[in-house]
Amino acid sequence: MTTAAPRIRVQRRPVHGVLLLDKPLGLSSNQALQKAKWLLRAEKAGHTGTLDPMATGVLPLCFGAATKFSALQLDAPKRYEALALLGVTTSTGDAEGEVLARRAVDPAVLAPERLAAVARAFTGAIRQVPPMYSALKKDGKALYEYARAGVEVERAPREVEIFELNLAPALVEQAQAAIKIDVSCSKGTYIRTLAEDIGQALGCGAHLVALRRTETGGIGLARCTTLAALEALPEQERLAHLLPVDALLAGHVGITLGEQEAGRFLSGLRRRGPWPDAAAAAVYGENPRALLGVGHVAAGELIPDRLLSPIEIQQILQKEALPS
Repeated sequence: MTTAAPRIRVQRRPVHGVLLLDKPLGLSSNQALQKAKWLLRAEKAGHTGTLDPMATGVLPLCFGAATKFSALQLDAPKRYEALALLGVTTSTGDAEGEVLARRAVDPAVLAPERLAAVARAFTGAIRQVPPMYSALKKDGKALYEYARAGVEVERAPREVEIFELNLAPALVEQAQAAIKIDVSCSKGTYIRTLAEDIGQALGCGAHLVALRRTETGGIGLARCTTLAALEALPEQERLAHLLPVDALLAGHVGITLGEQEAGRFLSGLRRRGPWPDAAAAAVYGENPRALLGVGHVAAGELIPDRLLSPIEIQQILQKEALPS
């Protein structure tokens, strides 16, 4: 009888920052997060909105103090490149579902003027019925759980916005007709549903066969790294891929406070100053320069929203002081 090898316990450590990950195919967002967390030996981590296992692309991961700002990316506009197979509809709207119907595809639907007209029809504010295979909740239960049980739940249409949409003809295996979709959209947009609705508008039906997020909140693929690249590095070099905690705060107005004012702000007190109104402000201490948290300015008052703890600030400053 052989005994199992003892599991090696990973010694966790405080890690603060943002990892811009190019999520691989086949992993859920949480699986990718847990892998990165293990590689960095981080104590605390969170992602900034899910990508389906069949989707790849930009997925910012937050560690330590940065997790306090992860929700900011949930609201950010996104950009995707997708491939939709025409003439086939499925139960899930993607390649993982059962085929519901097959229809012939008239080559005329791939004409540039036809695709341009459909793209215009889906640009701007549109309404989508959320797919049954989604994580939206109904009576505390995810819709996909109902779907797997064969139960169809009524879903109210939701308004989303398509900022830009480009459609182009493509061919997949066995020369099947398909379209490339390049879309910039608001949060909450279901690209599977968009592909299905475009297929319906073309009169032949469609389902999604590939999806890649190319940008979220101004963060593009060029700045991302992969799990494979991270794993290939010596452990001491992996932390160099982390961006500072404030990497997700690019759209915030910067405000710097002196030592006494910084201490009061960090304790949750409002501060008065000559600042114009601002919906989002990143607040820093002056000496040493350190991120304190985020807030907003109304009528000359700086109001705290999310604050770092003194321990988090100290750990970040200590890391920054270490020789590279």
